[in-house]
Amino acid sequence: RMGVKELLGLDKLAKLASTVQKIGGVRAVLKQRYLMDVTRTGTLVGEDKFGNKYFEDNTYFMPRNRWVVYPDRVWLDYDATQVPPEWHRWLHHIGDETPTEKPPQNEKWVLSHEQNTSIFADKKYTPYATARTKIQGWKPE
Repeated sequence: RMGVKELLGLDKLAKLASTVQKIGGVRAVLKQRYLMDVTRTGTLVGEDKFGNKYFEDNTYFMPRNRWVVYPDRVWLDYDATQVPPEWHRWLHHIGDETPTEKPPQNEKWVLSHEQNTSIFADKKYTPYATARTKIQGWKPE
């Protein structure tokens, strides 16, 4: 049996107002909607060395209940390599403990994770040829 709130949709408006308040206002909601194409709130479970923030909300179904919010300096140039392996493990439900709860043990031979630098023009890898080209351009005399 439905009540008056449900019939008029007032419960949906109350949930919307609560979501807008949790995110930080209308401007923050519009920014999140622009960057992520979703409007959702969750519990902040941790932050990594790149400034990414990780959230969880178990009211969503299983594969969609964990997500990452990239820092503002990245804006729309985010990349999967900006998520360290220990947080990738948590995001994809390989483990339930966050790296803040159970830090990974790093062996001395393991390199520290770095993001893909090819998105930065000054750090982009550009191969160069060490052999002469097989086709020579025609030079009129």
